[in-house]
Amino acid sequence: MHKKPTFVKPQVTDFKSVARALTIVENNLSGYDEILKGLVFEKEVPIIGITGPPGAGKSTLVNELIGNLLKEEKKIAVLAVDPTSPFNFGSLLGDRIRMTAHFNHPNIFIRSLATRGSLGGLSAKTIEMTDILKASGFDYIIVETVGVGQSEVEITGLADITLLVLVPESGDEIQHIKSGLMEIADAFIVNKADREGADTFINKLKKVLIHNKGNQIPVFKTIATNGNGIDELIDFINSNSKKNNKNKEKLLVEKAFQIIQQKYMAKFDKKQLAEAIKTASKQKNFNLYSFIERYN
Repeated sequence: MHKKPTFVKPQVTDFKSVARALTIVENNLSGYDEILKGLVFEKEVPIIGITGPPGAGKSTLVNELIGNLLKEEKKIAVLAVDPTSPFNFGSLLGDRIRMTAHFNHPNIFIRSLATRGSLGGLSAKTIEMTDILKASGFDYIIVETVGVGQSEVEITGLADITLLVLVPESGDEIQHIKSGLMEIADAFIVNKADREGADTFINKLKKVLIHNKGNQIPVFKTIATNGNGIDELIDFINSNSKKNNKNKEKLLVEKAFQIIQQKYMAKFDKKQLAEAIKTASKQKNFNLYSFIERYN
């Protein structure tokens, strides 16, 4: 019989307590409900969502943001949401090797989180773990998503400010912006802006934003590899991240729905499902839909 762990409030002065709380909650270990129900948010902590397609340089951008914020002696948590491997059910990108420059800094806490099969790239665990970081007393929390599917839209359920990162070659992304992403971005970042066609792409992007929104969403040019444009981006974050979110009630509903859905699905073990299908599919008249009925 496992002894129920004594509740210890995660706090920014003790990263071990933060890491332990995250592990307990991420894996539904004994005491995870107690941790979540005991969370107290003693200060407003800006949650910065950074999303965009693979290859846009999001991790490099986050690395530069961290470096600049450290100059102000801020304590920063980074939750990097990675795609889940369908083979080992874990995080493919691990602890973000591209952020190793800051990994051991005493004011930086970096945690990687697998999407756990969530279609949009975010899961209820992302919400719960972000709340733990928020209650731990960090000055900034950065949530970087894998940027596929609907994760760009879902990130708004977590973030006080959402930054969508694109590159000059992202011409096709403008079509996606027309169909939804524009609604969630507080600012667009055209990274790798030293590449050919950057100014043309930025002008096209601005025209699309004005045509569809009627007002100008900021568009920033950055070259994350050398820190270009990062100061302006941090000024924007500091000026806008603490504004009251007009969709707060709606976002709370979305967070509640994700958490309830996760609790309902908790009884389904994907590994066990894989074994059951492996056995059942060998039968001559195997039918997937008949097989699924047993889980209703």
